[in-house]
Amino acid sequence: MNFEINNLFREGLPAPVAARFSGYPKYNFVGGHNDNDGIPIDDFIAAMTRSLQAEGKNLATYGLLSGFQGYLPLREHIAERLGRTAGMKDGAENILMTSGSLQALELVNDLLLAPGDVVIAEEACYVGSLGRFARSGVTCRGVRMDEHGMDMDHLADILSEQKIAGNPVKFIYTIPTVQNPTATVLPAERRTRMLELAAQYDCAILEDDCYADLLWEGERPPAIRALDNAREGEGCVIYCGSYSKTLAPALRVGYIVADWPVLSQMLSLKTDSGSPALEQLMLAEYCPAHFDDHVEKMKKVLKDKCDTMISALEENFGASAEFTRPKGGIFLWINLPENVDTVRLAEIAAKDGIGLNPGSIWSTNAEKNRSRFRICFGHPDQGTIREGVAKLADICHQEFGIPLRSGNTAR
Repeated sequence: MNFEINNLFREGLPAPVAARFSGYPKYNFVGGHNDNDGIPIDDFIAAMTRSLQAEGKNLATYGLLSGFQGYLPLREHIAERLGRTAGMKDGAENILMTSGSLQALELVNDLLLAPGDVVIAEEACYVGSLGRFARSGVTCRGVRMDEHGMDMDHLADILSEQKIAGNPVKFIYTIPTVQNPTATVLPAERRTRMLELAAQYDCAILEDDCYADLLWEGERPPAIRALDNAREGEGCVIYCGSYSKTLAPALRVGYIVADWPVLSQMLSLKTDSGSPALEQLMLAEYCPAHFDDHVEKMKKVLKDKCDTMISALEENFGASAEFTRPKGGIFLWINLPENVDTVRLAEIAAKDGIGLNPGSIWSTNAEKNRSRFRICFGHPDQGTIREGVAKLADICHQEFGIPLRSGNTAR
């Protein structure tokens, strides 16, 4: 008699991974991957060496003598930099290190959500957040967006509807600065309005600010939590950030900024006995001297890649591909004619080594975004960007007749 362990799996699990990892596609236009040459390897090696020489013996203790909130020197650096760049007034005592920003999101979900609850997010939204909301058994309602991000009037309507229905919103999830996937930047006046609405309807805000350092055009608005800091009483904003987009996603170092009543409960929910120590040691040594300069270099590299991506799209798709030029980040949110199903396009493109993110799974409204896709320019070099976009345009033409070609011959 054969034993099948899958018969013992609990009900309600997410779908299993379809296949074992076999490498990234040649034209890797998916995910939050960084530029290979932008990883400061020599500085990392030097910082790791110095930090291990100074603190290595403390690896014998959980938390490096700093406790389960994370390595104190790194938390102090984060607090200092957020004060300088985002206007926040939190000290190191309000910071909890996490294993990437996704662990931060999961901790917020564990803290605040129960099956049947309601959360709010931008209509086009980070797929990792949408998946975790679904796994929590909650309803995620999407707010309309324009070129400046979340529509505050629509947000107010949804909050009112949910209150009247007797199922008020638990929290508003937002990526206000270089929103994922649209790359919009929420103006300061809308941030203030969001805070007013959260106070009016007694809900929290989860501010995901992972891309804010990569803004290369215009001034970075104050963090929503910074605006909340100026109000009396305990804040309603839980802030999360990450080093994945600015330094390296494989580091898996993120953080939460919140008041002690939130952090104290999260610490009881966090099950890893502290996030990885070596990365925290290295970053605490590296960041004070190098991080600001590194970010400035990365912004120039990414802007150049963005310009190359836009040029390639204009050359190969023409007016068929509609998008707004981003002010920062690593991706474009593309709208193709309505006859294009980007799930199908992604499946076909994958066979030719092209990876892209179909819009329907990056949205609370799949049908509305079925002809959209997210394409990332952070990882491939400029030659690969041009070549990959040209191939994608040919595939799209062959399958959907988009973009139109002169005559009947694809390039």
